[in-house]
Amino acid sequence: MSLILSKQLYQELRAHGEETYPHECCGILLGKASGDDLRVTALTRAGNTRTDSPHNRYNIAPQSLVQAQREGRRQGLDIVGFYHSHPDHPAQWSSTDLAEAHWFDCAYVITAVEKGAAQITNSFLLNGISEDEKAFVPQFIAVE
Repeated sequence: MSLILSKQLYQELRAHGEETYPHECCGILLGKASGDDLRVTALTRAGNTRTDSPHNRYNIAPQSLVQAQREGRRQGLDIVGFYHSHPDHPAQWSSTDLAEAHWFDCAYVITAVEKGAAQITNSFLLNGISEDEKAFVPQFIAVE
């Protein structure tokens, strides 16, 4: 299963990480499942509401999720994933990322931002059917 998005959206989510450096950025991916792929057609920036350690943790406010769902419905889209940045840290999920991931079959995109510049961007699909069985699986990113 691939994550498919336009070059413009790919650049936007990476730029978001650069803009919020040295704090983590976060946002929501809207689109549709297309066969075995997730096609992103819009992204919604969300404010990182973490106040205790925004440089290495993020939180998307429930109001932002509801607003993204409403906007998605209006456009005929679904939430297909989330993105955030890892300032001065690899683009790999952490144990906290996994513990706080709850949207099964959604993409979780992470961009490493080193010294203010976006570097590697990776995506992980949250697999499983319960909290006890959930796992991140690497997901190919196709930029069109």
